[in-house]
Amino acid sequence: QAVRAQGSLGLGSPWSLPPCVPRSAQPRRGASMDVDYDEDEGAKPRGRKVKGRGAAEDDRYAGKAGAFERLAHDDDDAGPARSIEGWVVIASGVHEEAQEDDVFEAFAEYGDIKNLHLNLDRRTGFVKGYAFIEYETRQEAAKAIKGMDGQVLLEQRLSVQWAFSKPSGERRGRR
Repeated sequence: QAVRAQGSLGLGSPWSLPPCVPRSAQPRRGASMDVDYDEDEGAKPRGRKVKGRGAAEDDRYAGKAGAFERLAHDDDDAGPARSIEGWVVIASGVHEEAQEDDVFEAFAEYGDIKNLHLNLDRRTGFVKGYAFIEYETRQEAAKAIKGMDGQVLLEQRLSVQWAFSKPSGERRGRR
């Protein structure tokens, strides 16, 4: 009984079973455990319908649902690209203590600003150093780039350029 309480594999063995397990169910001393991983291969049901993108009869994107929006291409291949709602410029070198009003007032003289993003650092709460300014027309955005690039805002020199640009023609269409 003392051997049974300690388990059939000896003291401190990780394979020791509690004393309530019958001796016939306990592994024999020195017995290795054979595991056959290929046993369960045929256990999966055969007549099951395949779901998801790999399915052969996937008609989720048929008809109108499969028509995705595309932006109209301009005549020139390279250069700035229009976002969905307007023309976006990025101003880097923004002072960490700048407010939205400071950036808005500086860039508003070049056109009507549709949107302005001034991202903050989560840890410090200060501005990360860049801002996205969105204009309605390409001419307004181009004037803002020409007028504000290299200018000083709150004792810090700004670098202003297009936020999105189209790839050059030689790389387009290659995959």
